[in-house]
Amino acid sequence: MSSYTVDEGMQITLHFSLLLEDGTEVDSTREQAPAVFVYGDGNLPPGFERAIKGLGVGESGQFAITPEHAFGQYNPQNVQQLKREDFDQSIELEEGLVVSFADPAGGGELPGVIKSMDGDRVEVDFNHPLAGRTLTFDVDILDIVPATTH
Repeated sequence: MSSYTVDEGMQITLHFSLLLEDGTEVDSTREQAPAVFVYGDGNLPPGFERAIKGLGVGESGQFAITPEHAFGQYNPQNVQQLKREDFDQSIELEEGLVVSFADPAGGGELPGVIKSMDGDRVEVDFNHPLAGRTLTFDVDILDIVPATTH
């Protein structure tokens, strides 16, 4: 049994579930391979990492992660009005559809969710789908080993 704890320089193997305020599960590894990451590598938002810091192998926890420590507050400025002609004409637009746009800041793809359509106007929400939500991070620590650098 590993005596390491979750901290800088450690590779952590864990199972997790992510739950909304009402208990709805939005993500989980429990039906598949566990997640493996190196603490501080950016794979987990910092608020999630801070929550599990210090846990050991075999430990579990449920942590409420506030929006500012998860996926940010909902920002109305991230909702944009676009024209139908701004979209690939072969796409059947409908509310709830996730569309990828080239990030004008040069960061690759930027996903947006179509909120509404009115004639030639299309309202697209570029907020993270979980922005503004307090999430429950339900974690089981399976293994902790020193991270190896290649």
